[in-house]
Amino acid sequence: MELSLQSVIGARALGEFEAPAPVARGLPAAAYTSEAFFALENERIFPASWVFAGFVHELARPGDAVPVTVAGRPLLLLRDAAGGIRAFHNVCRHRCLKLVDRPGNLGRAIRCPYHAWTYGLDGGLRAAPYFGGREPRAVPAGFDRAQHGLVPVRSAAWHDWVFVNLDGAAPPFEEFAAPLRKRLEGLDLSRMQHLATIDFGEVAANWKLLMENFIEPYHVQFVHSRTTDQPLADHYTVNEAGCLGCAVDVSREARKPDVLSEDSRFLTLFPNFVLGLYLPDQVGVHLDTPLAPGRTLQRRAIYSLDPAPDPNGRAKRLAVLWREVHREDHAICERLQQGRASDVAAGGGILSPVWEDSVRTFQNLVIERLR
Repeated sequence: MELSLQSVIGARALGEFEAPAPVARGLPAAAYTSEAFFALENERIFPASWVFAGFVHELARPGDAVPVTVAGRPLLLLRDAAGGIRAFHNVCRHRCLKLVDRPGNLGRAIRCPYHAWTYGLDGGLRAAPYFGGREPRAVPAGFDRAQHGLVPVRSAAWHDWVFVNLDGAAPPFEEFAAPLRKRLEGLDLSRMQHLATIDFGEVAANWKLLMENFIEPYHVQFVHSRTTDQPLADHYTVNEAGCLGCAVDVSREARKPDVLSEDSRFLTLFPNFVLGLYLPDQVGVHLDTPLAPGRTLQRRAIYSLDPAPDPNGRAKRLAVLWREVHREDHAICERLQQGRASDVAAGGGILSPVWEDSVRTFQNLVIERLR
């Protein structure tokens, strides 16, 4: 039986979510806890979208490869012999074994460990030893190597970020990224230097809770009272077609040292690209990889626009700060996930029309893509 949005969350819950009201409801709990809802996302949202999947700096040399998971599918990001970034389904065309299971340099070819089928960095099948008999080069009659290379996946690299589109039918990447580019006008991201990456491992929360938490400013002065000095009154939401988030223009001097107190922009592209800009010269990007309804892998890359290599040990200081900020966010998101086991959460809670309007737009996008 084919899944449908209504069959997964129920007509009543869907109707209550969509009902016009001065104070809107949030997504019902099933959107965060249901295996069927997650399966529907992996069928209809992620394959049809430009999904953030990896980092260019991890593909520095020809042959560098990183296995990733998108919509539950194993993919492979790599740098080819000509220096280009490519994406493939990470599956041998012979018996469909996952080819690469850890990041590293593959040299000049991708070799299947099962029967030694070998592919070039362009994905073409180079060898299928003994496939057609007792001789190394023997192939069955009618077998065409050109038809059995790795299956490519549409991809785009923007600065340090690699995006993939599984179904190949999403709008052009330039169109997808345009709303965020507009928000970043005047900022020369070509000067960006990677300082550090923090791997948080698994967070026991649905991917949407991590996205929603980043998008809204309502929680900042409460959850991050020890790590930030950005009053709620100085914040505003960003609720634009194609770009959701919030921002803050701080109206006073920082009162505490070693906290986040800068003017900041917290911006996203649906479904999973997260960029923080901390003026004048710091950038942070989250990579959220959904694994299950209540499990998400998260990493954060930290960048500097300062031309100095690492002034005064900045990378170390920023890594310490951001580990603590994320620790605070993860504790909240995991409790949000736990709360959705309650019958009270079936109705989705309610959203502030002032501080969570962009969260509502994000949730509307989820529902629209699942229809």
